[in-house]
Amino acid sequence: MTSSDFPNFKTHFVGLLEKAVNAITTLETVGVDIELTRTKQAGHGDYSCNLAMQLAKSLQKSPREIAQLLIDSLPPSPYLEKVEAAGAGFINLFLKNSAKQQYLHYILRSKNQFGNSNFGQGKKIQVEFVSANPTGPLHVGHGRGAAIGASLSNILAAAGFDVSREFYVNDAGRQMDILTLSTWLRYLELNHILIPFPQNAYQGEYVKTMAQLIFQAHAQRYVHQPELLLDSLPEAVQATAVNTDEQLDKLIANTKKILGQDYAYIHNFVLTEQLGDCRNDLMEFGVEFDTWFSEQSLYDNGLVAYAIDLLEKKHHLFQQDGATWFRSTDFGDEKDRVVQRENGQFTYFASDIAYHLNKFERGFEQVINIWGADHHGYIPRVKGALQALGLDAEKLKIALVQFAVLYRDGMKAPMSTRSGEFVTLRELRQEVGKDAARFFYVMRKSDQHLDFDMDLAKSQSNENPVYYVQYAHARVCSVLAQWDGNVDKLHEANTDALSSPAELALLQKLIDFPDILEIAAKEFSPHLIAFYLRELASEFHSYYNSTRFLVPEIPLQHARLALIASVRQVLNKGLTLLGVSAPVKM
Repeated sequence: MTSSDFPNFKTHFVGLLEKAVNAITTLETVGVDIELTRTKQAGHGDYSCNLAMQLAKSLQKSPREIAQLLIDSLPPSPYLEKVEAAGAGFINLFLKNSAKQQYLHYILRSKNQFGNSNFGQGKKIQVEFVSANPTGPLHVGHGRGAAIGASLSNILAAAGFDVSREFYVNDAGRQMDILTLSTWLRYLELNHILIPFPQNAYQGEYVKTMAQLIFQAHAQRYVHQPELLLDSLPEAVQATAVNTDEQLDKLIANTKKILGQDYAYIHNFVLTEQLGDCRNDLMEFGVEFDTWFSEQSLYDNGLVAYAIDLLEKKHHLFQQDGATWFRSTDFGDEKDRVVQRENGQFTYFASDIAYHLNKFERGFEQVINIWGADHHGYIPRVKGALQALGLDAEKLKIALVQFAVLYRDGMKAPMSTRSGEFVTLRELRQEVGKDAARFFYVMRKSDQHLDFDMDLAKSQSNENPVYYVQYAHARVCSVLAQWDGNVDKLHEANTDALSSPAELALLQKLIDFPDILEIAAKEFSPHLIAFYLRELASEFHSYYNSTRFLVPEIPLQHARLALIASVRQVLNKGLTLLGVSAPVKM
């Protein structure tokens, strides 16, 4: 048995069970899917299957009787020690210890490719994530979407997909107008022109910073008739401050009229500043994109009008109250949606339709959107629009990300972008470090609420999961450094001596890694990698605390070193997938 002979054990055993089923009936006749699960107790084998229970109805026999029939019909396998019927009819399969021992050579020879698969078969897949409005610094809420999106992209690439990472830049909407107005008002203050600052404009210090940059570069260049700004607003509002959306929109309209062509300069300046800050912030967080896609380009290239025209030709639009509506209720939405207002302006939904049409026109075979959980209600209308355009809406998958709530000293941190009261992603990273932030963000399933405990993230203790996993990696490095041998030759070690329960458990945990990675890709679930790494680290720490590695018996020494070198390799691979470093010393 050589390392190149090893199949995926689960796949191999499923194949055996398929042959066993076909020996007593046919899979086509009974119509069952054979699935193996890892057992929780070593006494129940390594893999378990409920196939006999699935067959009971069609074969008119008890599950226990069917289990025994299947076991008796199993073809021989060089990897199978024994098979048992258990409980009400479960089939438990025991992997040979020799197979586990020899598998170690395969892990070490595979190096960083271990765990990779061709599950995705090169399918072109786009992952769109973060896509935050460029209206201020990224906050800790954006950080979770960034960590999950980047980790998922890495996992999908390892699973054989052709992955494209994309950030959708909302540079054409009302929020950018509000930021432009906010910055111009702060700029006027620097020129000693005080206008009551709107309560619902952007309040953060970064707005004042941008205003100062404009003032330093251009002095009074953009001071144009500010006395006209409050035109058509009630006197009571002029004396206090704008506080409704309608009043704010009037201020924006007046600003555009007063500044004329200069409005575009300030708009582009604040967009460039915030987008540049966003790019740098994400790069420092270990998150990079293949494409930054501009919403404005959809308008400039006529793609929004094109998409709406297609819907019109397919008779999915209607006119009401001077506006154009999409019949999204025909596709499961709770109500119809406006795509073009009575003033002729397209809605945000219209540009989103065009954007998703464009994604599929670019040749992506599957599209994944990672959205905040507050976008849940948006899913039916977007999928409905794709259906209306004649596209397969099932090729669009939405992964919802619940908001992350930050706690420091047991107190909840405030989160409001408009008011400027929020903890930025940069501040979080500076306080707890990139590694802790990346790991903590993916510890839970994306649609589960996340309480981010900053004090725990900074602690150097076994309760801190990222420290616990990284410490396991560093411990292996320390042992291998003390040994001072050639790690690259450890794949040649005789591993027959690895026979203790702790060693066999570690071996099985390593064997599980490719399956975990594939499931994480299939279910869009990076948290499965984080769970796995914690479990692997736990198995290793227990083994480390009870075992001597640099023993005089060289065959045993090399076997144990080969085992922990494999642990280090898989820890490194898993941490890298999650965007977390694997330190050599701690």
